[in-house]
Amino acid sequence: MSKKVLILSGSPRKNGNSDMLCNEFMRGAAEAGHQVEKIRVQEKKIGYCMGCYACVEKGECAIKDDMAEILQKMIDCDVMVLASPVYFYSIDAQLKAVIDRSVARWTEVKDKEFYYIATAADEEIESADTTLACFRGYADCVEGAKEMGVVLGMGCYQKGEVKDKKAMTEAYEMGKNV
Repeated sequence: MSKKVLILSGSPRKNGNSDMLCNEFMRGAAEAGHQVEKIRVQEKKIGYCMGCYACVEKGECAIKDDMAEILQKMIDCDVMVLASPVYFYSIDAQLKAVIDRSVARWTEVKDKEFYYIATAADEEIESADTTLACFRGYADCVEGAKEMGVVLGMGCYQKGEVKDKKAMTEAYEMGKNV
């Protein structure tokens, strides 16, 4: 059965290391017959949550930007891929803004299969622990969430370094096995 796959690429660099892994995941999932869309968060206009709770009172966010469209896709997908480079042992601001802004309709985001992609300059796997904890923290708030897989591209600082790592094959295979 074909699934709707939404990839949220938090990479601030187009074709940066985590974005390249997203492309490989996307290629595998598309070859497996799934409907796949990748959103490069950096290319969207997304303001930060102001904690005003207008969404609670009015049923929609007070900020008028690209987030409403992204949030609808988060609600409609079957599979969500969260991808980010490791920034000071956490996720980058671009992806964090998307996660925070999902509060406007967070109870409608449910029953998702989650996959996580992270890249880091550091070689040590433990350097991605807090980044993964951020992804998992969001998934913990999603009713019926299931973690399905993780790909880590470690030792990737310069743009494109991940292409020579086993993470490229792992991302492709993970997408193929959605």
